[in-house]
Amino acid sequence: MNVKPSTYLLSLRRDLKTIITELSSHFDYVSVLASDSKGKAYSVRTRSMDIRDFMGERGLVFRAVCQGRVAEVSLNDLKLSVPMDASQKVMDLLRSQFELQEKFDSVLVDLSHEESTTLDVTKAYGTAFETKSPEEKLSILSEIVKEVGSRDPRIVNTVVQFCEVTVSKLFISTKKDMLQSYPWSQAYIVALGNGESGIKMCYNAVSGMKGLELLDELKGLIDTAVKNLDDTLKTTPIVPGEYEIICTPDITGLIAHEAFGHGVEMDMFVKNRAQAPQFINKAVASPLVGMHDGALVYDQVSSYAFDDEGTLAHDTVVIENGILKQGICDALSASRLNTVPTGNGKRENFERKAYTRMTSTYFTSGSDRLEDMISSIKKGYLLDGMESGMEDPKNWGIQCVLSRGYEIIDGKMTGKVVGPIILTGYVIDLLKSITMVSPEIELSGSGFCGKGHKEWVKTANGGAYIKATARLG
Repeated sequence: MNVKPSTYLLSLRRDLKTIITELSSHFDYVSVLASDSKGKAYSVRTRSMDIRDFMGERGLVFRAVCQGRVAEVSLNDLKLSVPMDASQKVMDLLRSQFELQEKFDSVLVDLSHEESTTLDVTKAYGTAFETKSPEEKLSILSEIVKEVGSRDPRIVNTVVQFCEVTVSKLFISTKKDMLQSYPWSQAYIVALGNGESGIKMCYNAVSGMKGLELLDELKGLIDTAVKNLDDTLKTTPIVPGEYEIICTPDITGLIAHEAFGHGVEMDMFVKNRAQAPQFINKAVASPLVGMHDGALVYDQVSSYAFDDEGTLAHDTVVIENGILKQGICDALSASRLNTVPTGNGKRENFERKAYTRMTSTYFTSGSDRLEDMISSIKKGYLLDGMESGMEDPKNWGIQCVLSRGYEIIDGKMTGKVVGPIILTGYVIDLLKSITMVSPEIELSGSGFCGKGHKEWVKTANGGAYIKATARLG
């Protein structure tokens, strides 16, 4: 069943095209992004539950270029009953922005070279969000909470959440008329247990461009959530040092996101805040390593037909056979860098600026079996349990926080679990140390990505199992 396009956006379409036509006679370039997205988050805990609005927005953002300068105006209430009056209002607001800019130096941009595109895309989900009432959804989550809590007397609290979002966006410029509507959902189980070393927690999640069918995947996480919490309660501190490691796809994705996702966001190139430009067409990883970013290939929480600047979705090859090929780029940065945008211009919402942001960032597959990776390790760890990460695009430092490491001695799992773990180091050293990569690829997208300390958007990341060498502490 396909998502139904927003009736609100459909009702605006003709009038917005009239407004853009009128504005185009006054500016070198003009476009509008209209958004109408709706979402809900359903949360159940051991002793409480709630429903709240989640990731919804309704509004418009107009962008104009005049003599190389860029101005934007966001509106949540534009009366379109008389399109010419609406055109005049938007024109006055944009001109006031340009007048303010005249007081400052500006780097000139040109967005007039976009290709003509007409597009209407609706994506399907297995089961529509509307097929169950809010009470039925809370009931399903409540049963999961009870089931998890009944598995282990050490569990003191369980939090289960399901989030559903329907995105509808309309983009119109003088050359483009595009509409997209699609669903995405995410859900997680957080189990907290009180063990000998105190209270610890374990987080397990599922996500995708899916509907209510994700609830069945969530139920399938119960056994994994209970086992992972048991393992986390068993953890002992790791002895800091350099070790051979195997990363699960979850951890591989965290490394992809932090190591080269943020590091190749090309608005950082414009500001000279990234080291990546010095390494284009140079080896930055083992020849076994490939990395892509794009909203085009995998259906996940950050997949779409076009980005928030009207650029069609891409599949960007960032690393190929260990060689850094290119970065990812929004339209304004692409103009300043004299390159082409890669479909990575994303806004937190219609009131926010578009930045270069990741979509689905992942390492490509190899041909090595997990069993062979384990048997090849003299002393090391299988790392799992992503918690958080940080990066330094200017100096390519990385820090990843993980909940668990499973000890491997002489090619065998010993049963010992260490944690929490901090993986640190120089990105290129880490990626060049990769010696084995598995065939399977898994992506997840239950978290958010921030630009600096703000500007939160949905991204996904993942990859295969990899074997490498890293400093753990």
